[in-house]
Amino acid sequence: MRIAVRHALISVSDKAGVIDLARTLHGLGVTLLSTGGTARLIAEAGLPVTEVAEYTGYPEMLDGRVKTLHPKVHAGILARRDLPDHMAAMKDAGAEPIDLVVVNLYPFAATVARADCTFDDAVENIDIGGPTMVRAAAKNHAAVAVVTDPGDYGAIADELRAHAGTLGAQTRFHLAKKAFAHTAAYDGAISNWLGTVGEAGGTGERATYPDTLHLAFEKVQDLRYGENPHQSAAFYREAHPAAGSLARYRQLQGKELSYNNIADADAAWECVKSFGGDAQRGLAPSAACVIVKHANPCGVAVGKDPLEAYSKAFQTDPTSAFGGIIAFSQPVDRAAAEAVSKQFVEVLMAPAYSAEALEIFKTKANVRVLEIPLPPGGATAWEQGRNAQDIKRIGSGLLIQSADNHELALADLRVVTRKQPTEQELQDLLFAWKVAKYVKSNAIVFCKGGMT
Repeated sequence: MRIAVRHALISVSDKAGVIDLARTLHGLGVTLLSTGGTARLIAEAGLPVTEVAEYTGYPEMLDGRVKTLHPKVHAGILARRDLPDHMAAMKDAGAEPIDLVVVNLYPFAATVARADCTFDDAVENIDIGGPTMVRAAAKNHAAVAVVTDPGDYGAIADELRAHAGTLGAQTRFHLAKKAFAHTAAYDGAISNWLGTVGEAGGTGERATYPDTLHLAFEKVQDLRYGENPHQSAAFYREAHPAAGSLARYRQLQGKELSYNNIADADAAWECVKSFGGDAQRGLAPSAACVIVKHANPCGVAVGKDPLEAYSKAFQTDPTSAFGGIIAFSQPVDRAAAEAVSKQFVEVLMAPAYSAEALEIFKTKANVRVLEIPLPPGGATAWEQGRNAQDIKRIGSGLLIQSADNHELALADLRVVTRKQPTEQELQDLLFAWKVAKYVKSNAIVFCKGGMT
C-alpha cells in the first residue's frame, strides 16, 4: 500500500542535500515542518516552512534540549491511521499526521573522535529528540516514512515524483530497518565511549577498552559458501569504512568473490599497504606487489614500476603464485597487465587501472578485478584504512588487541653483533620485517634487493 506524503518534518544535523529534498517536497505540495538551524536554512532558500515551536505553541527550552518532545509532534508520527480512536485523539490534540520524517542525529562519533573533545562536549552531542522521532517513525512505518541517510534523498525524491507524491510499503519498510540500525549504532557508539570513562564527569584515566563493546556492521553481500562448501557466509563492513580499506573495494569484473577470496585479498592488501607509505615518502621504489596464496605471502617485492615489482614478486615462488591473489600499491598499467595475464590469478587489486590494462583483463573474464581507491594525501592515504584493533572470535567471546601498525624504522634498530650490517642489509632487514608481519605462524622470510 502506498501512502501520500502531505506533511514532512525535517530536522537534520548533517545538512547535505536537504535543500534539494525540501524543494522537491514543496514542489509536490508537501507542508514543511522543521526546527532551528534546519528551518532557517530552508527559509533562506525561499521555501515556506513552519518552525516546530510555532506549530506546537511551545518554545524551545534548555538551549534546544527540548524542542520536538511534544505530543503534537509525536501524535502526528505515532498515530495509527487505521484506528479511529487514534485519529480522533490526534485531532483533539490539534496535531496533523506527519507522513515523512527526515532526521539525522547529532555527530556524537565525530565529536568524541576529536583530540580536544571534553566530557561535556561529548554529553551535549548525545541526541535525545532525534532518536525518539526516528524510532517513532520507524515503528509506525505502515503509515510513515523515515529517512536518516542523506544518501537516500535522491531515491526518495525520484519515487515521490514518479508516483504522484506517494511512497510504497517496501520503501517504508526498508527505511525503517535502516533507521533502527542507525539508532542502534548511535547508542552503541555512546555506550562504547562512556564505557571507557572511569570517573563521573570524565575525570580520571580513560580505559583503552570499554566495559561493554557494541559492534555495528552492514552486510555487503551473501557469499556462495564459507571456508568450506557446507558452511554459509556473508561479508559485512563498517558503516563508514576507512579510506583505503579493502571494505571499500569496487569490483570491475570477474566472478563473485568467495569467503576465501576476501580473506586472502585482505592479507594481500594489508601487506602491500605497508609499502605504499614508504614509496610515497621516497623511502622505497615507487611500486610494490604482493602475491598471496592460502592467506600467506608467497612473493613480495618493490620496484621502479608495477611491472618490475610484479616480476620480482613472481620470481620468489612461481609455483605458489599459481591461482594466487595479487595486490599492487600503484595503478596497473598495460605492461604490468600483460605480465599478470600470463599466469592464473584469482583476484587482482590496485588503486586504479589504465584503460589498456582493463582491456587486457577482459580476455580473462573470470579474474576478479578490484579497485580500491585511495584518497589524496600521499603517504597518509596509505596509513588510513588500517584497523585500529584486531578482533578474534573464540568460543562465546572475543579477543581484542591493538592492531600491529607499528612501522619499524632504522632508528628503532640496535645492532648487538660484532659484525655491522651494511646499509643494504639494513634495508633488506626492514623489508623482511614488514613481510614477516603478514606471514602466519613462525615466520621465516628470506629477502634481498627489495624482494623475497
